[in-house]
Amino acid sequence: MIAELRESFPTAVVCRVFGVKRSSFYEWIQRRAKPRIRREELKSKVVELHSQSREAMGSRMISKGLKSQKITAGRSLVRALMREANIVSKQRQPHPFRSKGVEAFVAPNRLKRNFKPTAIDQVWCGDVTSLMVGKRWIHLAIVIDLYARRVIGWAFSLVNDANLVSKALRMATAVRTCLPGLMFHSDQGCQYTSRKFQEELVLHGILQSMSHRGQCWDNAPTERFFGTLKSEWVPRNGYSLIEEAKTDMVRFFMYYNRTRLHSYNNYLSPIAMEQKAA
Repeated sequence: MIAELRESFPTAVVCRVFGVKRSSFYEWIQRRAKPRIRREELKSKVVELHSQSREAMGSRMISKGLKSQKITAGRSLVRALMREANIVSKQRQPHPFRSKGVEAFVAPNRLKRNFKPTAIDQVWCGDVTSLMVGKRWIHLAIVIDLYARRVIGWAFSLVNDANLVSKALRMATAVRTCLPGLMFHSDQGCQYTSRKFQEELVLHGILQSMSHRGQCWDNAPTERFFGTLKSEWVPRNGYSLIEEAKTDMVRFFMYYNRTRLHSYNNYLSPIAMEQKAA
Protein backbone atom coordinates (compact mmCIF):
# COMPACT_ATOMS: atom_id res chain seq x y z
CA MET A 1 0.00 0.00 0.00
CA ILE A 2 2.80 2.43 0.94
CA ALA A 3 4.57 1.69 -2.36
CA GLU A 4 1.44 2.63 -4.27
CA LEU A 5 0.59 5.77 -2.25
CA ARG A 6 4.15 7.15 -2.47
CA GLU A 7 3.53 7.77 -6.17
CA SER A 8 1.03 10.47 -5.16
CA PHE A 9 2.32 11.58 -1.73
CA PRO A 10 5.74 12.13 -0.16
CA THR A 11 7.21 8.93 1.25
CA ALA A 12 7.79 10.51 4.68
CA VAL A 13 4.10 11.49 4.97
CA VAL A 14 2.82 8.04 3.93
CA CYS A 15 5.16 6.27 6.34
CA ARG A 16 4.07 8.56 9.19
CA VAL A 17 0.40 7.82 8.50
CA PHE A 18 0.96 4.07 8.63
CA GLY A 19 3.39 4.25 11.54
CA VAL A 20 6.29 2.78 9.59
CA LYS A 21 9.89 3.99 9.78
CA ARG A 22 11.24 5.26 6.47
CA SER A 23 14.44 3.23 6.97
CA SER A 24 12.39 0.04 7.38
CA PHE A 25 10.36 0.84 4.27
CA TYR A 26 13.48 1.46 2.14
CA GLU A 27 15.04 -1.76 3.46
CA TRP A 28 11.91 -3.64 2.37
CA ILE A 29 12.12 -2.04 -1.08
CA GLN A 30 15.76 -3.17 -1.46
CA ARG A 31 14.97 -6.73 -0.36
CA ARG A 32 12.16 -6.95 -2.90
CA ALA A 33 14.44 -5.68 -5.69
CA LYS A 34 17.30 -8.14 -5.03
CA PRO A 35 15.69 -11.20 -6.67
CA ARG A 36 15.10 -9.18 -9.84
CA ILE A 37 18.72 -8.02 -9.84
CA ARG A 38 19.92 -11.62 -9.48
CA ARG A 39 17.65 -12.69 -12.30
CA GLU A 40 19.02 -9.96 -14.59
CA GLU A 41 22.59 -10.98 -13.71
CA LEU A 42 21.76 -14.60 -14.46
CA LYS A 43 20.17 -13.60 -17.76
CA SER A 44 23.38 -11.79 -18.69
CA LYS A 45 25.35 -14.98 -18.02
CA VAL A 46 22.94 -16.95 -20.22
CA VAL A 47 23.29 -14.43 -23.06
CA GLU A 48 27.09 -14.47 -22.66
CA LEU A 49 27.34 -18.28 -22.95
CA HIS A 50 24.93 -18.28 -25.89
CA SER A 51 27.00 -15.62 -27.65
CA GLN A 52 30.31 -17.44 -27.01
CA SER A 53 28.91 -20.51 -28.77
CA ARG A 54 27.76 -18.40 -31.74
CA GLU A 55 24.13 -18.92 -30.79
CA ALA A 56 24.50 -22.71 -30.73
CA MET A 57 23.89 -23.49 -27.06
CA GLY A 58 20.41 -24.50 -25.96
CA SER A 59 18.94 -24.48 -22.45
CA ARG A 60 20.48 -27.85 -21.52
CA MET A 61 24.03 -26.91 -22.51
CA ILE A 62 23.75 -23.42 -20.99
CA SER A 63 22.53 -24.94 -17.72
CA LYS A 64 25.56 -27.25 -17.70
CA GLY A 65 27.83 -24.32 -18.58
CA LEU A 66 26.50 -22.30 -15.64
CA LYS A 67 27.02 -25.28 -13.37
CA SER A 68 30.68 -25.44 -14.43
CA GLN A 69 30.91 -21.82 -13.21
CA LYS A 70 29.34 -22.88 -9.89
CA ILE A 71 26.05 -21.18 -10.75
CA THR A 72 22.92 -23.26 -10.17
CA ALA A 73 20.15 -22.74 -12.73
CA GLY A 74 17.75 -25.44 -13.87
CA ARG A 75 16.96 -26.02 -17.51
CA SER A 76 13.42 -24.60 -17.16
CA LEU A 77 14.77 -21.37 -15.67
CA VAL A 78 17.40 -21.06 -18.40
CA ARG A 79 14.71 -21.67 -21.03
CA ALA A 80 12.59 -18.88 -19.51
CA LEU A 81 15.57 -16.51 -19.45
CA MET A 82 16.33 -17.33 -23.09
CA ARG A 83 12.76 -16.42 -24.01
CA GLU A 84 13.05 -13.14 -22.10
CA ALA A 85 16.32 -12.37 -23.88
CA ASN A 86 14.79 -13.42 -27.23
CA ILE A 87 17.57 -15.92 -28.03
CA VAL A 88 17.28 -19.43 -29.47
CA SER A 89 19.77 -22.19 -30.22
CA LYS A 90 20.70 -23.20 -33.74
CA GLN A 91 19.45 -26.57 -34.94
CA ARG A 92 21.51 -28.90 -37.07
CA GLN A 93 20.09 -29.54 -40.52
CA PRO A 94 20.18 -33.03 -42.02
CA HIS A 95 22.22 -33.52 -45.17
CA PRO A 96 22.17 -36.30 -47.79
CA PHE A 97 24.98 -38.82 -48.01
CA ARG A 98 27.44 -38.08 -50.77
CA SER A 99 29.60 -40.72 -52.34
CA LYS A 100 33.33 -40.26 -51.75
CA GLY A 101 34.34 -41.98 -54.94
CA VAL A 102 35.46 -45.44 -56.01
CA GLU A 103 37.85 -47.07 -53.55
CA ALA A 104 41.29 -48.44 -54.50
CA PHE A 105 41.75 -50.42 -51.30
CA VAL A 106 39.20 -51.04 -48.56
CA ALA A 107 40.37 -51.93 -45.07
CA PRO A 108 38.07 -53.99 -42.85
CA ASN A 109 35.80 -52.27 -40.37
CA ARG A 110 37.87 -53.03 -37.29
CA LEU A 111 36.21 -50.35 -35.18
CA LYS A 112 32.69 -51.82 -35.59
CA ARG A 113 31.05 -48.73 -34.09
CA ASN A 114 32.89 -49.17 -30.81
CA PHE A 115 33.12 -45.43 -30.21
CA LYS A 116 34.18 -45.67 -26.55
CA PRO A 117 37.92 -46.35 -26.29
CA THR A 118 39.23 -46.68 -22.75
CA ALA A 119 42.30 -44.46 -23.13
CA ILE A 120 43.80 -41.60 -25.10
CA ASP A 121 45.49 -42.45 -28.45
CA GLN A 122 43.73 -45.78 -28.90
CA VAL A 123 41.45 -44.75 -31.78
CA TRP A 124 41.67 -41.78 -34.13
CA CYS A 125 38.96 -40.93 -36.66
CA GLY A 126 39.21 -38.79 -39.78
CA ASP A 127 36.96 -37.22 -42.37
CA VAL A 128 36.79 -34.39 -44.93
CA THR A 129 34.26 -31.61 -45.46
CA SER A 130 34.05 -28.56 -47.73
CA LEU A 131 33.56 -24.87 -46.90
CA MET A 132 32.24 -22.23 -49.26
CA VAL A 133 34.71 -19.39 -49.83
CA GLY A 134 33.39 -16.80 -52.25
CA LYS A 135 32.32 -18.87 -55.26
CA ARG A 136 34.66 -21.80 -54.67
CA TRP A 137 35.21 -24.56 -52.13
CA ILE A 138 38.06 -25.14 -49.72
CA HIS A 139 38.40 -28.63 -48.27
CA LEU A 140 39.04 -29.36 -44.60
CA ALA A 141 40.40 -32.67 -43.26
CA ILE A 142 40.37 -33.40 -39.53
CA VAL A 143 41.66 -36.05 -37.16
CA ILE A 144 39.86 -36.64 -33.85
CA ASP A 145 41.03 -38.67 -30.87
CA LEU A 146 37.94 -40.69 -30.06
CA TYR A 147 38.56 -40.93 -26.30
CA ALA A 148 37.48 -37.35 -25.52
CA ARG A 149 36.46 -36.26 -29.05
CA ARG A 150 39.43 -33.88 -29.20
CA VAL A 151 40.53 -32.45 -32.56
CA ILE A 152 44.26 -33.26 -32.85
CA GLY A 153 44.97 -32.64 -36.53
CA TRP A 154 43.64 -30.65 -39.46
CA ALA A 155 44.59 -29.46 -42.92
CA PHE A 156 43.17 -27.23 -45.68
CA SER A 157 43.45 -27.51 -49.45
CA LEU A 158 41.71 -26.47 -52.64
CA VAL A 159 42.19 -30.06 -53.80
CA ASN A 160 40.43 -32.89 -51.97
CA ASP A 161 43.03 -35.64 -52.32
CA ALA A 162 45.40 -37.95 -50.43
CA ASN A 163 47.82 -35.08 -49.76
CA LEU A 164 45.12 -33.29 -47.77
CA VAL A 165 44.30 -36.17 -45.41
CA SER A 166 47.97 -37.13 -45.11
CA LYS A 167 48.83 -33.61 -43.99
CA ALA A 168 46.12 -33.73 -41.30
CA LEU A 169 47.45 -37.09 -40.11
CA ARG A 170 51.02 -35.77 -39.94
CA MET A 171 49.87 -32.93 -37.72
CA ALA A 172 48.22 -35.44 -35.37
CA THR A 173 51.32 -37.64 -35.22
CA ALA A 174 53.45 -34.58 -34.47
CA VAL A 175 51.48 -33.62 -31.38
CA ARG A 176 50.38 -37.04 -30.11
CA THR A 177 51.95 -40.43 -29.41
CA CYS A 178 51.34 -43.30 -31.82
CA LEU A 179 50.98 -46.09 -29.28
CA PRO A 180 51.19 -49.74 -30.39
CA GLY A 181 47.78 -50.83 -31.65
CA LEU A 182 46.61 -47.30 -32.48
CA MET A 183 43.75 -47.47 -34.98
CA PHE A 184 42.75 -44.88 -37.57
CA HIS A 185 39.12 -45.11 -38.76
CA SER A 186 37.55 -43.34 -41.74
CA ASP A 187 35.01 -43.85 -44.48
CA GLN A 188 35.88 -45.35 -47.86
CA GLY A 189 36.73 -42.03 -49.50
CA CYS A 190 39.34 -42.27 -52.24
CA GLN A 191 41.67 -40.09 -50.16
CA TYR A 192 41.81 -42.77 -47.46
CA THR A 193 41.96 -45.75 -49.83
CA SER A 194 44.94 -44.25 -51.68
CA ARG A 195 48.37 -45.83 -51.53
CA LYS A 196 49.88 -42.56 -50.31
CA PHE A 197 47.69 -42.46 -47.21
CA GLN A 198 48.22 -46.16 -46.50
CA GLU A 199 51.98 -45.59 -46.61
CA GLU A 200 51.58 -42.71 -44.16
CA LEU A 201 49.78 -45.02 -41.74
CA VAL A 202 52.40 -47.73 -42.09
CA LEU A 203 55.16 -45.20 -41.44
CA HIS A 204 53.69 -44.47 -38.02
CA GLY A 205 52.59 -48.03 -37.25
CA ILE A 206 48.89 -47.19 -37.32
CA LEU A 207 46.27 -49.85 -38.08
CA GLN A 208 43.65 -48.83 -40.66
CA SER A 209 39.89 -49.34 -40.30
CA MET A 210 37.10 -48.26 -42.65
CA SER A 211 33.34 -47.89 -42.52
CA HIS A 212 31.12 -50.12 -44.62
CA ARG A 213 30.24 -48.51 -47.92
CA GLY A 214 27.41 -45.98 -47.60
CA GLN A 215 27.14 -46.40 -43.81
CA CYS A 216 27.77 -42.91 -42.41
CA TRP A 217 26.95 -44.05 -38.88
CA ASP A 218 30.06 -46.25 -38.94
CA ASN A 219 31.98 -42.98 -38.55
CA ALA A 220 29.39 -41.17 -36.45
CA PRO A 221 31.75 -39.08 -34.25
CA THR A 222 33.23 -37.20 -37.20
CA GLU A 223 29.81 -36.83 -38.81
CA ARG A 224 28.57 -35.33 -35.56
CA PHE A 225 31.59 -33.03 -35.34
CA PHE A 226 31.05 -31.64 -38.83
CA GLY A 227 27.34 -31.28 -38.10
CA THR A 228 28.23 -29.17 -35.04
CA LEU A 229 30.74 -27.14 -37.03
CA LYS A 230 28.30 -26.36 -39.85
CA SER A 231 25.26 -25.64 -37.67
CA GLU A 232 26.91 -23.75 -34.83
CA TRP A 233 29.91 -21.94 -36.27
CA VAL A 234 30.21 -21.57 -40.05
CA PRO A 235 28.47 -18.39 -41.35
CA ARG A 236 25.35 -19.11 -43.38
CA ASN A 237 26.80 -17.39 -46.43
CA GLY A 238 30.25 -18.93 -46.11
CA TYR A 239 33.48 -16.96 -46.14
CA SER A 240 34.87 -14.23 -48.38
CA LEU A 241 38.56 -15.14 -48.22
CA ILE A 242 40.48 -18.39 -47.77
CA GLU A 243 42.58 -16.97 -44.93
CA GLU A 244 39.41 -15.84 -43.20
CA ALA A 245 38.04 -19.39 -43.38
CA LYS A 246 41.28 -20.94 -42.11
CA THR A 247 41.54 -18.51 -39.19
CA ASP A 248 37.93 -19.05 -38.21
CA MET A 249 38.30 -22.84 -38.33
CA VAL A 250 41.33 -22.77 -36.05
CA ARG A 251 39.38 -20.49 -33.71
CA PHE A 252 36.59 -23.11 -33.66
CA PHE A 253 39.01 -25.96 -32.93
CA MET A 254 40.37 -24.02 -29.95
CA TYR A 255 36.85 -23.28 -28.71
CA TYR A 256 35.71 -26.85 -29.28
CA ASN A 257 38.69 -28.43 -27.51
CA ARG A 258 38.96 -26.03 -24.59
CA THR A 259 35.52 -24.61 -23.93
CA ARG A 260 32.62 -26.41 -25.59
CA LEU A 261 30.91 -28.88 -23.27
CA HIS A 262 30.31 -32.35 -24.70
CA SER A 263 27.52 -34.60 -23.45
CA TYR A 264 29.67 -37.67 -24.23
CA ASN A 265 32.29 -36.33 -21.78
CA ASN A 266 29.69 -35.87 -19.05
CA TYR A 267 29.62 -32.18 -19.98
CA LEU A 268 33.35 -31.60 -19.89
CA SER A 269 35.34 -30.11 -22.75
CA PRO A 270 37.64 -32.55 -24.61
CA ILE A 271 40.78 -31.12 -22.97
CA ALA A 272 39.18 -31.20 -19.50
CA MET A 273 38.18 -34.83 -20.11
CA GLU A 274 41.73 -35.78 -21.10
CA GLN A 275 43.16 -33.96 -18.08
CA LYS A 276 40.77 -35.84 -15.83
CA ALA A 277 41.96 -39.14 -17.29
CA ALA A 278 45.65 -38.26 -16.89
